[in-house]
Amino acid sequence: MPGVRGADDRFAALLQWLCLAALLAFLVLPLLAILTRAGIADIARTVAEPRIQAAAWNSLAIAVATLALVLPAAFVVAFALTRSRIAGKPVLRLVCLAPLLAPSLMPAISLVYLFGNQGLLKGWLAVFAGGASIYGPLGIVLGEAFYTFPHALLVLTAALSVADARLYEAAETLGAGPLRRFVTITLPNARYGLVSAATLVLTMAATDFGVPKVIGGQTNVLALEAYKQVIGQHDFERGAVVGLLLLLPALASFAIQRRVARRAQAGMTGRSVQYHARPHAGRDMLLSLACGAVAVFLLALAGAAVAAAFIKLWPYDMSLTLAHFDFEHQDGGGWGAFRNSFVLSGASALAGTLLVFVNAYLLEKLPVAPGAALLVRAIAVIPMAVPGMVLGLGYAMFFSHPANPLHGLYGGMTLMAASCICHFYTTAHMTLTTSLRQIDGEIEAASRSLGQGWWVCCLRVTLPIVLPSLLNVFRYLFVSSMTTVSCVIFLYSPETELASLAVLNMDDAGDTAAAAAMATLIVACSGAVSLLLNAIGWYCGRRLQRWRAN
Repeated sequence: MPGVRGADDRFAALLQWLCLAALLAFLVLPLLAILTRAGIADIARTVAEPRIQAAAWNSLAIAVATLALVLPAAFVVAFALTRSRIAGKPVLRLVCLAPLLAPSLMPAISLVYLFGNQGLLKGWLAVFAGGASIYGPLGIVLGEAFYTFPHALLVLTAALSVADARLYEAAETLGAGPLRRFVTITLPNARYGLVSAATLVLTMAATDFGVPKVIGGQTNVLALEAYKQVIGQHDFERGAVVGLLLLLPALASFAIQRRVARRAQAGMTGRSVQYHARPHAGRDMLLSLACGAVAVFLLALAGAAVAAAFIKLWPYDMSLTLAHFDFEHQDGGGWGAFRNSFVLSGASALAGTLLVFVNAYLLEKLPVAPGAALLVRAIAVIPMAVPGMVLGLGYAMFFSHPANPLHGLYGGMTLMAASCICHFYTTAHMTLTTSLRQIDGEIEAASRSLGQGWWVCCLRVTLPIVLPSLLNVFRYLFVSSMTTVSCVIFLYSPETELASLAVLNMDDAGDTAAAAAMATLIVACSGAVSLLLNAIGWYCGRRLQRWRAN
């Protein structure tokens, strides 16, 4: 029996080291390639250029403007979902999270159809925006607001869903009014969520590529500059410098978030009482109006592109047609691009979920390789602070080098799947480690005391318990891989073009309606897979409840 246990431990340690090797090869080394490619002289020369300085300023200004628009709106909706009695919460939540299913280019396409040169509502710009063009900072900010809003909402909803009712009861007893309770209790308790949401929105808006590419006009930003340097001029040194500049806001945001996290205190203790909102007609009416305005904005930016996909010639001939879905006669890879995206997303979700689960299980339940575990824990948080375009740029520099033994992967689906897994690794890893920590360690101890291998307990006990989290991770990786643009923009070949990239290429070629049709297919596919996984999760949850009852 001790020999069997020793063999099991050695196998677990081997798996841990293999997981570490995979993270080093496909995450750490590509990022190091950027650092080594950008010399001090290149950095000084590139940063001194007025063009780069203007792009950096534009990126920062757009990120701040997006934050000023998104954070208050997301906080109001999160407050309505968690601290009010408004009607239709499930529908509101569904509408507000729907942008997660769309590529970032979709809101930009909708803005063109609504406010562009031939837009239905282009006259509104003269009334409400002083005649400003949608092709520029205004369009970028509105598009980024659509793209970043659901991410901020998820963070703020989690922050506001936890509250101790005793604090509010004590404040009310002492005579504090609603505004005083909001300022002295709600806001301080949600401070970490607010900071996390703010840093997330700033990073996403400052490093996004899709929205500025479609509707930016003559407004240059750092993400576009990196694309032009690498794809347009094949200047990897300048591209590496711009990549480092893109990394700075993400690193600064990550450092701020970690600093606030160390000072954050738990909102609930063992004696806490869960807060439940009381009916309040005035509050609920105001929140309903505000949430309705947000929902209209999101539906308009999603619905315009979907509607344009079925309209013959916007806005002159509004008759319905399916001609825009005939991708074989359009630039952008045809239906093959959509098939590639589906295969890539499925492979990324399957391989990524397996990798993350094995890694998380070994870290939390079998600390048999302390050295590897320590490095994996440190590496696992890196993708949180690395924009997708920076990671993709590192992949292009590292794997395109002829001396790299993995050079043959460049331009193929395997490398693009690896980039997607690494780009979204942190969220998936944190989800599963949190779920595994909820399982008492005595289960593994009892299993091993009976002479069973760790993998037996993992498959028969642990896996069924964490299955809902596994399905959430699978869905997250699938949808994210289906909609991503930035982390694969430097990695594809004509044979491996993806649907999200086809949207970009068709829009560049002037086939905006076809681009809207492809974006609509991405949304439909992401939504269908999400619904299927939800149904599977519900069925498995019912089976697990019956198993626990017996």
